[in-house]
Amino acid sequence: MSLIHVLDDNTINKIAAGEVVERPASVIKELIENAMDAGADRIEVEIMAGGTSFMRVTDNGKGMSLEDAKLAILRHATSKIQAVSDLNTIGTLGFRGEALPTIASVSRFTMLTRQAGDDLGTRVDISGGKTPDIQETGCGLGTTIKVEDLFFNTPARKKFLKTTHTEGSKINDFIVKLALSRPDIEFHFINNNKVSVVTPGNGNLFDTIGAIYGANVMDSLLALNLESEDVKISGFITKPSMLKSSRGWQTYIVNSRIIQNRAIAKAIDNAYRSLIPKSGFPAGGTEY
Repeated sequence: MSLIHVLDDNTINKIAAGEVVERPASVIKELIENAMDAGADRIEVEIMAGGTSFMRVTDNGKGMSLEDAKLAILRHATSKIQAVSDLNTIGTLGFRGEALPTIASVSRFTMLTRQAGDDLGTRVDISGGKTPDIQETGCGLGTTIKVEDLFFNTPARKKFLKTTHTEGSKINDFIVKLALSRPDIEFHFINNNKVSVVTPGNGNLFDTIGAIYGANVMDSLLALNLESEDVKISGFITKPSMLKSSRGWQTYIVNSRIIQNRAIAKAIDNAYRSLIPKSGFPAGGTEY
């Protein structure tokens, strides 16, 4: 029985985002979140030239059957909700069913996927949104998606990308924040054939922070824990001696989702105001 299905028009109208893939980091975000929703506990990301020429995301999640793989590349096809009423109880990072067909429409797209119990997997090739080539093939369990020549058929959008270094940095920053939000997942990030990020995936946030930021930051960490009837807050902040020039090392997570919130950032500023120079920012991360 197929797990993926095309949503009805009423549900589509409620959730349609109208968003487009703006840059390589947008592609990586969608693909990693799909891998996380598929139950993966190991995700490997590889890019070349800031993701503009090559991106690959490999996971060990549950994979897809041939039937589901055919449906997954259709707009508004998803396994994550059935109807509008499900929007009140969403427990996944994605649910609109827009990511794969949108990515495939502006790149040379390849997907390999196999679920447990199947002898063969499925390969899907799409070039610039044209008719997909779908066939059975041998592959490992889980899903691998390769995206090449992003925006090759829409040069006007490609023109607005930043340098490959900047685009690669945006991907790196996003993977770091995702790794902090899910220390139970082992992340590997390879940028231009160089390993940039590796996390242990042992569920320990302290170890994950150390793997990303190094021993000096680990030595400066102070644990935060607060629990009441309404909210539970946990995480780490750094000693006032560990300062950064921006808020880039501050991460806020609510219910395992990364957020940006000025009120939280200001509260941290106020707490450190008498302890640090005006030009610096403390590192830290909190989960609510």
